[in-house]
Amino acid sequence: MLKAIIIEDEKAAQENLVQLLHSVSDEIRILARLTSVRESIDYLSNAPEMDLIFSDVQLGDGLSFEIFNQTGARFPVIFITGYDEFMLTAFEFNGIDYLLKPVDIESLKKALNKYHMLERHFVSEHSIRSLLAYMGNQKKKRIIVKKGTENISLKLEDVVLFYTENKIVYVIDRSGKKYLADKNLSLLEQELDNSVYFRANRQYIININYVRGFKSFEKVKLQVDLTMPDLNHSIIVSQEMAPVFREWMLNA
Repeated sequence: MLKAIIIEDEKAAQENLVQLLHSVSDEIRILARLTSVRESIDYLSNAPEMDLIFSDVQLGDGLSFEIFNQTGARFPVIFITGYDEFMLTAFEFNGIDYLLKPVDIESLKKALNKYHMLERHFVSEHSIRSLLAYMGNQKKKRIIVKKGTENISLKLEDVVLFYTENKIVYVIDRSGKKYLADKNLSLLEQELDNSVYFRANRQYIININYVRGFKSFEKVKLQVDLTMPDLNHSIIVSQEMAPVFREWMLNA
């Protein structure tokens, strides 16, 4: 029995997918039909047991990528949308396939076959958990940020720094544009590639690709010089972290 959930806010598209799944196999059990980012986050936060997720990309309250960004859920996902512009991003958020609307039965069969092939491979190695662990170990390449009411998929390589101010986390990209992040710096620190990002202090996480250099500050600390001086951020590495920072820079 394959246990799945559907994340889709269009009722007609949701019903069509359910009918197609039932016509493909009577071994598929639909555990839940979810219609929003918020509802899906609440559902997945309770650590349900499932095998596969079918998810639309664009929901009424944002992009579904934010669901996986916030919950850290590592279930395989078959993304479904009316547009192909999110294809590359989809594979960075547990995506194993990407179907365009309207979904037809042949495309759905191929996507399910792909899931079963992956499952058989990883079961032969250890278990389906190996598949999820494999997916979880892939380094994130994008982050969902907010600009007003808009959810934006931002390339992490374009992020100069993350910083917190008055308990709000901001993201600045290489163009100097500022966005809001939904996660605190501690959670971001766990998710980011530590060969590229460094937690300079309680307020800042910086990207090594935008570090011009550093110099001594108050004899025992370090002041980081970024390639974007107009940012007007003074980034100081503490005495305790200074040796770690030097090693990070040397090993980059």
